[in-house]
Amino acid sequence: MFDKLLIANRGEIACRVARTARRLGLRTVAVYSDADAGAQHVRQCDEAVHIGGPRPADSYLRGEAIIAAALASGARAVHPGYGFLSENADFADAVARAGMVFVGPSAESMRRMGSKAGAKELMAAHGVPVVPGYTGADQDPALLAREAARIGFPLMIKAAHGGGGKGMRIVRDAAGFAGALESCQREARGAFGRDRVLLERYIERPRHIEVQVFGDRHGGVIHLNERECSAQRRYQKVIEETPSPFLTPALRARMGEAAVAAARALDYVNAGTVEFIVAPDGAFYFMEINTRLQVEHPVTEMVLGVDLVEWQLRVAAGERLPWTQDQVRAHGHAIEVRLYAEDPEKGFLPGSGRLERLALPPASAAVRIDSGVVEGDTVTIFYDPMIAKLVVHDHDRPAALARLREALAATEVAGPRSNVEFLERLVRHPAVVEGTIDTGYLDAHLDEVLPRPAPPSRAVLLAAAALALLDDEAAALSAAAAGADAHSPWAIADAWRAGHPGRRIAVLGWRGERFSISGHGHAGDYLLDDGSGPARIAGATLRDGTLTLAVDGNALRLRVHRVPGGFSLHDGTQRQRFEHLRAFAFEGEASAGDDRVAAPMPGRVVHVRVGAGESVREGQELLVMEAMKMEITLRAPRDGLLAAVSAVAGDFVEADVVLVRYEESRP
Repeated sequence: MFDKLLIANRGEIACRVARTARRLGLRTVAVYSDADAGAQHVRQCDEAVHIGGPRPADSYLRGEAIIAAALASGARAVHPGYGFLSENADFADAVARAGMVFVGPSAESMRRMGSKAGAKELMAAHGVPVVPGYTGADQDPALLAREAARIGFPLMIKAAHGGGGKGMRIVRDAAGFAGALESCQREARGAFGRDRVLLERYIERPRHIEVQVFGDRHGGVIHLNERECSAQRRYQKVIEETPSPFLTPALRARMGEAAVAAARALDYVNAGTVEFIVAPDGAFYFMEINTRLQVEHPVTEMVLGVDLVEWQLRVAAGERLPWTQDQVRAHGHAIEVRLYAEDPEKGFLPGSGRLERLALPPASAAVRIDSGVVEGDTVTIFYDPMIAKLVVHDHDRPAALARLREALAATEVAGPRSNVEFLERLVRHPAVVEGTIDTGYLDAHLDEVLPRPAPPSRAVLLAAAALALLDDEAAALSAAAAGADAHSPWAIADAWRAGHPGRRIAVLGWRGERFSISGHGHAGDYLLDDGSGPARIAGATLRDGTLTLAVDGNALRLRVHRVPGGFSLHDGTQRQRFEHLRAFAFEGEASAGDDRVAAPMPGRVVHVRVGAGESVREGQELLVMEAMKMEITLRAPRDGLLAAVSAVAGDFVEADVVLVRYEESRP
């Protein structure tokens, strides 16, 4: 085994590889960009080497810089993780030429999978089922039309080189074929520089099921069962699980044998994933091989009790596979979801910014958290906005789903918006619970699982008011304890007044709305009125993050998450986030929002359209920013004279930085 490993990646996967390497006694070397100087993967490795600017093209995609870093550090092997250079055959070759071990398959195996058409022909030659279609080099439109008629409709036209959903068209009849072909070729030419296409039968309501394979340098190849990834949105996996709720033992065995045959066709070494499309009748067809570790590999590890990164390192060092096929025994069910900084209510717009609050469920034998960030870290605009992977394991699928719901309820993100509420709704959806979801379901029924901002129930609103009053009392007692006379009668937090019971007001903000709840009482016993009549609160107690109370005699138990400026309450099914506002702050009292324009999120200033001293009209374009691969136009909130413009094109700015300031406030 080599003694020092460079990890040519960042974030969650770099931390995950470092964890296994450290357990095996290997020293680890991280690489990092300008944006990642303080990142967790840098902190968790023994050494770290700076490799360039924040954009991937300036850092994590610079193979020569990574190899130079590995050589300078004395690393004997390079683990590519996934993404970036993990499936780049030229990089794998360059690592080997530099005298180091590439932890992954050979460059030749990667190249043989580089063309969809070539890969399909190779698989068919080795007895792996492939979707009926045409993969020939002759691209004459008349020939393609005849082949389409032979294959039958519906069929899919796919760019032979490329991926990510580009250069793909579904054609349902012969009349639409010619137009779809031209459109597909144009898109493929623009995206990949080549317009060759292949044709294949389109499978209606397919399942996406992949099989983990592993090979060693001694001819050993086995499969480690399947993972189902049918819950997808725009070709991106949302839920991954094993075992598949769809497969029978006989079908699982046949798919495993086909996956091993596919790996042998490539003389495959190390970890790989053979992806299949599965029809409702159980017919399955080869799609592709991912020549790397997959994001969803932890579910396989959970049910088998193995460490696939350890297997990768040992196989790369020349060892044999630790198991034979007969030794593969799965136990229970595992499910993974990915927690992202994104806003499902705004078309899953990626988010960025400082994680002001990041609460994740405690790790255990049944709950695994793989993350590359902690509370206080920043989700940058330059990379994938994944915050963490939540992976759960239990004895069967219903129990695993229940555990996942509990893990999600224990999760809270403040700062950038997150998809946690979307995930909570999704794992309760009948198509997921019943295991009937197919790859196209979410895109067709997305409205069924998007978070719905329903107002809080009266009971939850009153519980939030009770919590706000408890907080006010605790703050008053804390302030008194810090004062000169902790026993002063003015330090009593029960709102007592001479001649009448003390009246208190709890003011809460919810999605821009303001709720004022008046009440009397203290220490968890209150008479509250939200405007619809009084309600008796009894025994409100906050302990270990759980609020318990009775509202007019009905017991209520809510999980509490603290966030800056407020809290969220979770009733076991959904969460409600509240701001705890000052009781006597009036709307507009101290607002200066119309006198300045701030960056809505971190990003780069692309254009500045105005200068200091200029008069502007409401709605006029002031600046254009680029963030998360999107352009955002900032416009004048009102007519007026500009006092300062504090940005120039090319500047990188943080969220909430004031970019434009008016000369004077509006009267």
